[in-house]
Amino acid sequence: MIRWVLVIFLALVIFSQLLPWLEKLGVGRLPGDVRFTLFGRHFSLPFASTILLSTVAFLLGRFL
Repeated sequence: MIRWVLVIFLALVIFSQLLPWLEKLGVGRLPGDVRFTLFGRHFSLPFASTILLSTVAFLLGRFL
């Protein structure tokens, strides 16, 4: 189980770094993605988008 937690954490970190580029495609604005401002900095926790992209990656890996 710790392996999956680590994979999800790494996916969140990578996705957060790619978020400005992916927002142009509409990813990162799904219901379930949390965005907030704290002390003048903008933070984003893209939970729903990460699950969506992980599912797509899984299906591509499964069928290829």
